[in-house]
Amino acid sequence: MSKTIVKPNESLDDSIKRWKRDVSREGTLAEVKKKEYFLKPGAARRERIRANRSKKH
Repeated sequence: MSKTIVKPNESLDDSIKRWKRDVSREGTLAEVKKKEYFLKPGAARRERIRANRSKKH
């Protein structure tokens, strides 16, 4: 989990931006969204194939 310490004379908005940047680098939110619900292996494979097809075109 990301831990952000607010520096002296730093605005709250700046510290929140820094926290969001750290969390996105770690992939924490992406992992939480991915584990939000269980996907059967076959459904996950179909979803991966569908995503790859849309990337090609």
